[in-house]
Amino acid sequence: MNHIMNTQRSIVSLVLLLVSNFVTIAQEPTLSEHHGHSHYVEHDSVAGHKLLYPSKTPDRIIANLTLDPAHSFAVNWRTNQQIDQGVVEIAVATDGPEFLLGEVRKIETETEMFENQNRKEPLVKAAYHSAVVSDLKAQTTYVYRVGDGSEDNNYWSEWFQYTTAGTDMGKPFSFIYFGDAQNNVKSLWSRVIRSSYRQFPEVDFLLHAGDLINDRDANMEWGEWFYAGIFIHATVPSMMTPGNHEYRDGVLSSLWRPQFTLPENGPIDALLETCYALDYQNMKLISIDAEGFDESREAREAQVKWLDSVLSANTKKWTAITMHYPIFSTAEGRDNKELRDALKPIIDKYKVDLVLQGHDHTYARGYVKNEGKGLTVVKDAGTVYAVSVSGPKMYESKDRDWMVRRGEFTQLFQIITVSKDTITYGAYTPTGNLYDAFEIIKKNGKKRLINKVPDSPTRLKKDFVKEE
Repeated sequence: MNHIMNTQRSIVSLVLLLVSNFVTIAQEPTLSEHHGHSHYVEHDSVAGHKLLYPSKTPDRIIANLTLDPAHSFAVNWRTNQQIDQGVVEIAVATDGPEFLLGEVRKIETETEMFENQNRKEPLVKAAYHSAVVSDLKAQTTYVYRVGDGSEDNNYWSEWFQYTTAGTDMGKPFSFIYFGDAQNNVKSLWSRVIRSSYRQFPEVDFLLHAGDLINDRDANMEWGEWFYAGIFIHATVPSMMTPGNHEYRDGVLSSLWRPQFTLPENGPIDALLETCYALDYQNMKLISIDAEGFDESREAREAQVKWLDSVLSANTKKWTAITMHYPIFSTAEGRDNKELRDALKPIIDKYKVDLVLQGHDHTYARGYVKNEGKGLTVVKDAGTVYAVSVSGPKMYESKDRDWMVRRGEFTQLFQIITVSKDTITYGAYTPTGNLYDAFEIIKKNGKKRLINKVPDSPTRLKKDFVKEE
């Protein structure tokens, strides 16, 4: 009996410890927490060493969207500095290995010798390789691998499968939108990205709304981010916008551009590969560098003028903007008034369909004309705003009239499907529960929003954490 009671006490103690840690995560960050800390506590382990240091074999392989995703994609990876060149090999996919007997193209990369040392990590030296693979056929599945170009196959990745976008403007496509991953990425975010891929394996690309990690130049944290996405990063292309944790003191992470190859059509050099626009079939996708907006008057004015020019020339039926800071904040004590005053008039002017954001570590979705009414069918609802979080760091939120759905303390990802006349949106938990849903229907010059909020309860802190 004593053994059973001791066991029960141990279980209760463990639960209380977990709850205590969870609540601690939820509290507002202090100034010292703003930039976080490195996870370089594992560096003596084999696993930690592999996350931190490169070898001759490619790692951190990732595909990114280009300006022409139907005919090209970008790919980046890392090796140690003994590998001073990189090669991409690509062929049209076949049902067996016979593609090896056909035409395998070789594309040489740009290679950059790079080193950096985070505040709480050792110096890491690496070679970063990048290439844009072009002249591809639309809506075609390819196989590719990356390596050093050697014929003995010693330092190559596996063969990955990759499918280009279509050119049919009415063909449906889907993408997954993630709010902040940021903390405990290997241990607690990995199941989110993997669950999203398991549920929606035919997804066409991934969109990350900033704060991919916590400390901008922490090699261990970036290693965890790439580890969490495993092969998904290499087979499903990404687009990402930076958050405040990709910056420090107004300076972007030195690893951002070596690790990713993103469009370079933004307004000024200071916003290269952070503020950009691209077309995916019949949707215009725009990244606004919200931290750059916040830190620099030049970046602020340039982005406002640029956004207006991009939207004025837009010929696509659908438009989505992603930025890290929300136009309408959800967390207590937060408000991005300057951002809202500058950008919302442009968003309204050009009738943007979706604005996908992060930063507040809560969930909310709605539109300005909601006014607390929560109607099921809404004519001319205007722009739909979403704020989401995919990682484990949670804050409390405050109910606002624009919100149709609100939640806290829930890790989420959003699957968004775009077809000829409809955008379908579903927010899911890592266990596969549908948390929020809606449709936008745009046809014959008219636009309707249909709210499809599921019966599952709104998750708020007070519902499952006992207040003292």
